[in-house]
Amino acid sequence: MGFALKVRELTRSDHAAAQGMAYFDALLSGGLDRSGYTALTAQLFFVYETLEEAADEMRDDPVAGAFVFDELARLPALVADLAHLLGPDWPAQVAASGPTSEYRARLREVAFTWPAGFVAHHYTRYLGDLSGGQVMRRAIQREYGLDGPGTRFYEFPGVEPRAFKQRYRQLLDSAPWDAVEQDRFLDEVSRAYQLNTAMLDDLGKVVA
Repeated sequence: MGFALKVRELTRSDHAAAQGMAYFDALLSGGLDRSGYTALTAQLFFVYETLEEAADEMRDDPVAGAFVFDELARLPALVADLAHLLGPDWPAQVAASGPTSEYRARLREVAFTWPAGFVAHHYTRYLGDLSGGQVMRRAIQREYGLDGPGTRFYEFPGVEPRAFKQRYRQLLDSAPWDAVEQDRFLDEVSRAYQLNTAMLDDLGKVVA
C-alpha cells in the first residue's frame, strides 16, 4: 500500500466525521439563511490567511515546497466572496471564532517550521476542497441564490481535480519520511480534521 492510500484509509473516519456535521447538512439543504453561509466563508478566510502565509514560508523547503501550488491559493477568492456577501467594509464585520483561533494557533505551531506538519494541514484542506468543492458550489448557488460571486472559493480555474489529486498523491508517496515521521504526519492529519470539525461544530450552533 502506498503512503497516500494509507493516509486516505487511516483518516477515513475523521473525514466522515467532518462531513456529517449538522452545519453542513443545514448548509447544503438550504436550512440556513445567507448569513449562515457567510459565517463559514469568514472562518475559512482566517484559516487560509494563516495556511497560505505558511505556504510562503515553506516554498523553498526541499520537500514541503513541492506541495505549494499557487493555483490552489484560496485567499483571493475568499476576499472576493466576502466583499460580495458583506460589502467593502467586510473586514470590520468578521472575527475568528474560538475554535478557528485554536485552528490558527496550531497552524502557527507546526506549519511554519515542520515540513510534514505543513503538508498534513495542506492535504487536509486543499484536497478536501477539490474533492467536495464542486458539489458544495452547486448546492450553495442553488439554495442561496448565488451564481459565481460569493462562491469563488469553490472554483479552481485551470485545475482538473482528478488529475491534480493523482499528482498530489504521487508526491505523498515519494515524500522521504521514515516510518516515525509518517506516523507523526498521520497524527497531524487527524488533528487537522478535529480542528476543522470543531470550527464547523461551533458554526452549527445556529442550526435549530
